[in-house]
Amino acid sequence: MADTCCDIVSESEESQPPRQISRAARRRRMAIRRYNLVGGAAVPETENEQKRQKLELLPETPSWGCENAATLENCAEQSSLKIGMGKSVMKEISIMSPPILVDPELYPKFGVSSVCGKRRDMEDAVTVRPSFCLREHGSVTQLHYFAVYDGHGCSHVATKCRDRLHELVKEEIEKRSTEWKIVMERSFSRMDKEVIAWNDVDLLRANCRCELQTPDCDAVGSTAVVAVVTPHKIIVANCGDSRAVLSRKGKAVPLSIDHKPDRPDELSRIEAAGGRVIYWDGPRVLGFLAMSRAIGDNYLKPYVSCEPEVVIIDRTAEDDCLILASDGLWDVVSNNTACGVALMCLRGKAPARAEASWPESEAGGENSDKACLDASMLLTKLALARQSSDNVSVVVIDLRRST
Repeated sequence: MADTCCDIVSESEESQPPRQISRAARRRRMAIRRYNLVGGAAVPETENEQKRQKLELLPETPSWGCENAATLENCAEQSSLKIGMGKSVMKEISIMSPPILVDPELYPKFGVSSVCGKRRDMEDAVTVRPSFCLREHGSVTQLHYFAVYDGHGCSHVATKCRDRLHELVKEEIEKRSTEWKIVMERSFSRMDKEVIAWNDVDLLRANCRCELQTPDCDAVGSTAVVAVVTPHKIIVANCGDSRAVLSRKGKAVPLSIDHKPDRPDELSRIEAAGGRVIYWDGPRVLGFLAMSRAIGDNYLKPYVSCEPEVVIIDRTAEDDCLILASDGLWDVVSNNTACGVALMCLRGKAPARAEASWPESEAGGENSDKACLDASMLLTKLALARQSSDNVSVVVIDLRRST
């Protein structure tokens, strides 16, 4: 009886007794071809994918099949992390590292990773703008801007926030010596109005897939978690369910609270405005949006607000790092776990396999901050290993004082 596996056995082979079949023929017949699922259809892997070596940090890490990872701009050094051997390269991970500097008080070290994950499209966006402004309430001070935007419906609102929101924050800082809460609230409000105006004149929808889904393009929005780091303070403005977490003395200190529709104060606000929270695969505003605040989403106003919650905290010598991330991380990784992983990398105790998989030459060079890069990448891989179903974007900022 002929041995059959994945390949079809010819009639001549079926007529032969098993002993007369060569080992090579049997190996050919028993070879199982690997397949990728693309749009529900099975597609054979390419030769390079079949040759991929198993050098991932976590053996259960799912396949990263999206080539649309966010491109992070305006950084002195930018590269793609390479994992594997030979020509096998995972192109979906964008990483950033600061230029060769200097004084961490003037230019904080940071690392960024952003992956599509299991989603069909990449809708996250990340902004890193060191020294984006030199003025703080009338004094000359280095201000550094970090933000993560998690789009929904399409990516263009998150992309516009990435390109524009830091400019609005800078304008508000330079125009008026006022409190940070007002600066952030006015900046977010202006960003929301610009998004709506862009929608109205069709500037935002050019070559955008959502044009085929929602002609008015009103059902598109983005969360925004923004951190401005000064030598003495950390200012966090959050709108949506992305999150900022500070590691202080090894413990997690949340600097934002997710805006979920079933949060008691958010539920009261929505109902006071005449809206409802309907449970459809979780709590959703009018049964649609799984967050109660966002930039955009004009079709759900006034129930969905663009007003951010602002937290201002003094920096201390016990601060370790600040983590900004989309909910693709926080859905599967707790605040304490994330801070523990980041602190382990900052202390140079990352797993040996991680260090072997991330060559120093591919992580920004000798003078880049490899520890922050390792932390952001390790958190991303942890989220994927825990089966996160969303895009995952992580920013890790080193806040340790120089000694």
